[in-house]
Amino acid sequence: MSDFLLKIEDLHAGLPEKEILHGVNLEIRPGEIHAIMGPNGAGKSTLGSVLAGKPVYQVSSGSITFKGKNLLEMTPEQRAWEGVFLSFQYPVEIPGVSITSFMKTAVNSRREALGQESMKAADFLKLLREKMAFVKMDPSFAKRDVNVGFSGGEKKRNEIFQMAMLDPDLSILDETDSGLDVDALRIVADGVNALHTPKKSSIIITHYQKLLEYVRPDIVHVLKAGKIVATGGYEIVEKIESEGFDSF
Repeated sequence: MSDFLLKIEDLHAGLPEKEILHGVNLEIRPGEIHAIMGPNGAGKSTLGSVLAGKPVYQVSSGSITFKGKNLLEMTPEQRAWEGVFLSFQYPVEIPGVSITSFMKTAVNSRREALGQESMKAADFLKLLREKMAFVKMDPSFAKRDVNVGFSGGEKKRNEIFQMAMLDPDLSILDETDSGLDVDALRIVADGVNALHTPKKSSIIITHYQKLLEYVRPDIVHVLKAGKIVATGGYEIVEKIESEGFDSF
């Protein structure tokens, strides 16, 4: 198996009528936190959606290898079972489906795909309570429909809760910090940091420096016009803060 958890080579992708990513190359090792920054329309969210397998996006050329396997041959469900998690910029509401029911289905679906037995009800509820406490989520939310009537901060907290429940190998946070106040931002950051291990990796897609002050990335990339134009350490974040994306 490759030393890389994720390897993207010369990726060209976009919508049927418009190519958005024009030859992206990216390598992520187990345990690394990568930040992808860039202006609006740069292709950041497109990259996250392509990795997760969102059907509206099409790959015209290039390759994506995840844990030594061809990610592009997998359905979105298979990618999730393999350990890819995407936290949405705008989490969707699912009326009629409680958080408990939703998470039980998701957790056991992945366990089944990995050849494991479904969790017993008592064990699942214990895990549910532990992870809700971990992200400081009111236990009453377990009975509520997924994201229905949630504030922006509550939706983002629910995303981190789902991440904690599923324990993915690669977490993609697509502008999870957008619209959050300082307290909610800290909860998101604390969750990401606490879930991080030497084997788990993250991609943080963001415009802003604030989240990266709490979750310090190992490597920072600047994505502009569908291409990665700069890669380095935290000094890139500081340069963006002082000079903007036009400096790249």
